[in-house]
Amino acid sequence: MNKKTVSFQSVFITGASSGIGAALAQAYADKGVFLFLCGRNEQRLNEVAETCRQKGAEVYTFIFDVINANDVRDALRKANSIHSLDLVIANAGVSSGILGMCENIHATNTIMQTNIFGVVNTVLPALELFKFKGCGQIALMSSMAGYRGLSNCPAYSASKNCVKAWGEALRGVWAKEQIKINVICPGFIKTPLTDANAFRMPFIMDADKAATIIQRGIAKNKAIIAFPSVMAFLAWFGSCLPSFILHPILGMLPQKEK
Repeated sequence: MNKKTVSFQSVFITGASSGIGAALAQAYADKGVFLFLCGRNEQRLNEVAETCRQKGAEVYTFIFDVINANDVRDALRKANSIHSLDLVIANAGVSSGILGMCENIHATNTIMQTNIFGVVNTVLPALELFKFKGCGQIALMSSMAGYRGLSNCPAYSASKNCVKAWGEALRGVWAKEQIKINVICPGFIKTPLTDANAFRMPFIMDADKAATIIQRGIAKNKAIIAFPSVMAFLAWFGSCLPSFILHPILGMLPQKEK
């Protein structure tokens, strides 16, 4: 861990059993660091935890689904009682691809429940803890897909757009309480979510490299941590275009089976 850019002693991460969450756990793992790792897959989570312990971190694991608000709140409170939390990363999320289905009613509900309310269930109790403490930092995992509604993943892009907008708004609300809020907007990252995509993904990046970029952005308290830079610019530019120009372009995106 780079001591010049990271000073967190206690980090709580949801969705830490694979992908970016697992990469972030390993990025923050170091001697003297308390890691609280959460996920649904106990075997994979324990494997990540063991890797982090080998780096010297003290690791605790919690098995739950973020859609269960009571479980998330209880885990946060227990973690905070073990060691006062410095950073909470609301990372857990799903897509229709990883669910093995198109965005039908069931998939849409699951995506919304996990990607929106799972984040809400993590952030609100974390804010309560940090308000009492008088400081803290929370990072919300959005996506480049959250800049504009995408025709090939309506529910996913809508859920990430919601997280992005909510995180941006929270940053202004809680700054006066010395609570820092960051929104993470990655492009294509090689994870189980993107492994399900059957189309070419431009600028795809390894999860370890993504974790390093995210770690630096959080340390610098960047409002939006969007990367890779070229894709971030294209996403921003696309969000500025009027619909009559953008919609024909979006219609050319590879469509998932219905």
